[in-house]
Amino acid sequence: MSVIVDLKSFIVMALPHQRQSSHYLSKTSILPVLLTLILLQSCKHEKKIYKSNCNDDKSFTSITFDHLMDSLGDYDQQYVEVSGKYIEDKDLSALFNDSLFVDHSNRNALWVDFSQECPLYLSGTHTGLFEYNDGGFTQINNKSVTIRGMIVLHPKKKYKASLERISLVKL
Repeated sequence: MSVIVDLKSFIVMALPHQRQSSHYLSKTSILPVLLTLILLQSCKHEKKIYKSNCNDDKSFTSITFDHLMDSLGDYDQQYVEVSGKYIEDKDLSALFNDSLFVDHSNRNALWVDFSQECPLYLSGTHTGLFEYNDGGFTQINNKSVTIRGMIVLHPKKKYKASLERISLVKL
């Protein structure tokens, strides 16, 4: 009988100790998670938005890149907002689908026609998208961007369509 009592008192003594250690363990496991969240929040960079007032009187349709390319004819001369990967080079200014699993040829891209008619300025400033600033130009090459502009079809050219009258670029 004393063995049963000793075993029972051992179990009773062990239970509160286990609860304390599991409570302590959960507090220590939360600390790294909180620190990671704080670090990720501080690494987040602020989105830069460059705007022009040249299309202020127009309404825009926000559309996915895939849907736009599948139904370009429906959007000819329409104003859209679309996201993708912007690529620039000598004789190249195009928006491509940023998905890894699609055709990235020119026929599946949009020519991006920036013009001086629609100067783009960083919101709240007089800093232009294509101006030399802070020791360099704003880098948009190979970046995911959101662009607002008018779709113009070019069925017989290298690109099926272009984005013109660009009035917004979000980096």
